[in-house]
Amino acid sequence: MYDSAGASPALIVLWIVVSIVLIIANWKIFTKAGKPGWAIIIPIYNIIVMLQIVDKPLWWIIMLIIPGVNVVFMIMILYNLVLKFGQPGWHVILALFFGIIYYPYLAFSKASYTG
Repeated sequence: MYDSAGASPALIVLWIVVSIVLIIANWKIFTKAGKPGWAIIIPIYNIIVMLQIVDKPLWWIIMLIIPGVNVVFMIMILYNLVLKFGQPGWHVILALFFGIIYYPYLAFSKASYTG
């Protein structure tokens, strides 16, 4: 049972589990790319590190602030991430729609960083 003022406990637990899985997966992705894994938990710095991993300039951070434009740039970052790990470009669709599965796959598969 839950009250109308908040989320159900099951939903909160699910959110926490998904968050932990994605943090662990991204931590591993960062370390595979030769970057510090802990960077994933530092806001804004994690974006800077991600841009370094995909070899994009830091001014892209500005583009990530602009509504609408940020979606396009995030897809481009994700596309470049997939390519840097030697995966085919269409895997960006998997990463977009099934991120909770794809990020751990990328992190714990034999895919290696080719940057």
